[in-house]
Amino acid sequence: MKKQVKITQTKSAIGSNWRKKRTVEALGLSKLHHSVIHNDTPTIRGMIKAVRELVKVEEVELK
Repeated sequence: MKKQVKITQTKSAIGSNWRKKRTVEALGLSKLHHSVIHNDTPTIRGMIKAVRELVKVEEVELK
């Protein structure tokens, strides 16, 4: 079974530095409360860690 993560933007990136804004954009998030699902990879985990105060993460398992 492949693990995935559901990432939801909970806070605005306004006022954050440009790197955090670009990371949120690269994750595919565009608005508050918008969610995306990505494969659980070290790259995605690193991006999540960089913007951890702006997002909520839930682990999802595909069957």
